[in-house]
Amino acid sequence: MMAASLLTPNEAAVVAGVTLRDVNRVIDERILPERLYSVADGRRVHLAACPLVGFYVRAARALTAEERLALIGRFSERITAPLLARPFEGWAEADWRVDDDFLSVSLSPFVADADTRGTRLGAAQARVTEDPAILGGMPVVRGTRIPVHDLAASVATGLPRERILAAYPDLDGEALDLAVLYAEAHPARGRPRRLSVVPPDARPTDDRTIARKRRKAKVTGSAAPCV
Repeated sequence: MMAASLLTPNEAAVVAGVTLRDVNRVIDERILPERLYSVADGRRVHLAACPLVGFYVRAARALTAEERLALIGRFSERITAPLLARPFEGWAEADWRVDDDFLSVSLSPFVADADTRGTRLGAAQARVTEDPAILGGMPVVRGTRIPVHDLAASVATGLPRERILAAYPDLDGEALDLAVLYAEAHPARGRPRRLSVVPPDARPTDDRTIARKRRKAKVTGSAAPCV
């Protein structure tokens, strides 16, 4: 379970299973009820709103924007104060089905998915630490000096998992997966660092420039006399 109820847009995107752009759009267009997000001191989305965000974005192929917006209004009415205070605890027993004439829609799959994603992100955050005494406070896998964003970058470039794990004997597959998830929810700021895992097709380079000697062309034959 996530420790915090208010998430950054990147964290909310991971839990809802959508993109950061989708989360910002939901806020900008005021698709969510105001009690489920905040923009007062940086954008924050309530953990309890993630199933609604996931539903609005991922149900776009089946329902119109007007239908989705109306359903979010009805679903959000069922997120009572106790459910809002303890997101996803007891939500499985709640009634998330809405019937409107011929249309019958359930939020339950999105609740279950957000619960699973939120639990996974909570595990990732617990597996990562930021200590000023270790690499200047850079996020690293707990108990190691392995930067999580280096791991995520290595995976993003397509390096085989076996190669990455071989480069870090103290790392296991579960820690690698959690590191990648953490990096997705907490992108690195500034210019990307140089990877510590060398790609298999890398070639050594030399920054020195070697000046090439210009060869003089040989002149053959004799020049024609001037008339």
